[in-house]
Amino acid sequence: MSTITATNSILLISVGGVFPVPQQILGFASDDAFTFDAVDPAEIVMGVDGHMSAGYVPVPKIQSITIMPDSPSLSFFETWLAAMDTAREIFFANGSITLSAIGRKYTMTRGVLTSIQPAPGVKKTLQPMPYKLTWESVLPSPV
Repeated sequence: MSTITATNSILLISVGGVFPVPQQILGFASDDAFTFDAVDPAEIVMGVDGHMSAGYVPVPKIQSITIMPDSPSLSFFETWLAAMDTAREIFFANGSITLSAIGRKYTMTRGVLTSIQPAPGVKKTLQPMPYKLTWESVLPSPV
């Protein structure tokens, strides 16, 4: 019997010039490992005569990744940001997600680190740390 468990999901990311070998992201937050924002691939306009026109528009895909502050992947994101700060340049990433539970793989290309929290929030415990990556493409395929 199949399940839809997320526990066997694998997220790999490589960053040109920083991490050329794909790194497995580990230590996700329990309720918010990684997600993608919905995209709007069509531009819709309505004329004054009530006739609708539409066109395809390529759009970036935004991925949110949330890790715990004791995640071994924390240094991955910090190093990526430090490389950008030092070079004052963008370092593009490529990645893949394997969701064994549903037999799907997603390949991401030309990703940019677009949001990073520089330090964890401090409350009773250190808080999960969110990151956003913006990808040029996310392509699905069977595993």
